Amino acid sequence: MRTPILLLAAASVLATGVAHAQSNALNQRDVAEAARQHPEVVQEFGGAETGPRAAYVERIGRKVAAYSGTTNASQVYRFTTLNSAVENAFAVPGGYVYITRQLMALMNDEAELAFVVGHETGHIAANHSRKRQQASTKNSVLGVLGVLLGSVVGGGFGDLIAQGAQYSSQLRTLGFSRDQEYQADQLGIRYITSAGYDPLASASMLSALGRASALEARVQGRDNRSTPEWASTHPLSQNRVTQASNVARQTGRAGNGLRNRDAFLSQLAGVYVDDDPAQGIIDGRSFTHPDLRLQFVVPTGYMMQNSTSAVAIEGSAGKAQFSGGRYTGDLQTYVQRVIYGLTKGRTQVQMSPLQRTTINGIPAAYSIGRAQTSSGMVDVSVMAYQWDRDTVYHFVTLTRGGQGLNPFASMVNSLRRITPTEAASIRPRIIRVHTVTRGDTIQSLANQMAYRDFKAERFVSLNGLAANAALVPGQKVKLVVYGARRT
Repeated sequence: MRTPILLLAAASVLATGVAHAQSNALNQRDVAEAARQHPEVVQEFGGAETGPRAAYVERIGRKVAAYSGTTNASQVYRFTTLNSAVENAFAVPGGYVYITRQLMALMNDEAELAFVVGHETGHIAANHSRKRQQASTKNSVLGVLGVLLGSVVGGGFGDLIAQGAQYSSQLRTLGFSRDQEYQADQLGIRYITSAGYDPLASASMLSALGRASALEARVQGRDNRSTPEWASTHPLSQNRVTQASNVARQTGRAGNGLRNRDAFLSQLAGVYVDDDPAQGIIDGRSFTHPDLRLQFVVPTGYMMQNSTSAVAIEGSAGKAQFSGGRYTGDLQTYVQRVIYGLTKGRTQVQMSPLQRTTINGIPAAYSIGRAQTSSGMVDVSVMAYQWDRDTVYHFVTLTRGGQGLNPFASMVNSLRRITPTEAASIRPRIIRVHTVTRGDTIQSLANQMAYRDFKAERFVSLNGLAANAALVPGQKVKLVVYGARRT
């Protein structure tokens, strides 16, 4: 369940052309639409955090937005912290800015946080988000599964899935143009400089994102997580950090201004990293949900991405989604409703007769259908499980015509109930802020990281350190450790 951020080549744009890109007042129709869709976005991204950390992000966001040139900026912009394992930040027309706890974990001070919210505010002030929404309509990204599964058969999958695009799914799949990203970076630098922050925080934040992206590329395939959202929606470039640094230096304030590292780290302490056990966790090839007491295992080489309502699975031979919940009725009717929900009846899917079976003691039923798309024949399969009297879970898979469930046979046969002991053993990963003492080394602290591999690499990436850096007593660093067991 992960976004960075781009700079026009001429640094002088910061003082000239960028200012003309801003609007004075938010469009009231955008404001109303953003307010209407806010609950949906929050739900899809794990819910909104509340409490001191959320209030802190809101306060920094309003402080930075005050310099955006937007009328009543400190009142019209809203900043929401999301309980999501996706490293992401995004903005929508109407003044709503979202940032995930996972992205915050990459940051090392308040100035970096200010730059990210400033960058997203810049997208709104320059009307980038509205243009992005219009582009998504033209591209016809249709339906949750249209977004999730579309690349199996290319753009033609839009013929099959005609449910109507979910707004938040569009946000994750459609990035801004390169020029828009550069412009938003420059606006963010301008805002944070005016707010009293060190403009070089832009470069250090972009460096952090680059490190995380490079590390993710190394570990991908071992932890079975799909590519971070921000890696695709906010593409990084090799010269981006240099450009941000150059623009920051032209402000005359580089190296000066607030960083507020200690204040930021105090807010970050205890934040969840990666999955929230309440939403289920990805560990290697397995997905385990301690509250629902279930587990399944994806095929070797397949990746997963977790959200509040579903788990997305993707690999070389197809894509799938796992979801379900409360339902009273028979499995045949349930499967029919799932198929109808995918197509809204607009596309004919020829489904095979329902086949009943038992998987790990769980009554199950499946049907395999076929549909014609502009890219060829597609097999759509549904495997549903009668978990208890009024709960059903299911996989939907999408594969090339003729393959049916075969690429996912091991996965659909792996769903099982877990024991209370297994459920109780699951612990969240959290940020612990550690004050370096004499004798601490990168390796000794990395050994405390709650991962099975790449411990030292994760530690230095998380803290923006060189691999051979010497730690100084009194220095504060972040560790990812296991939190308390859930009761």
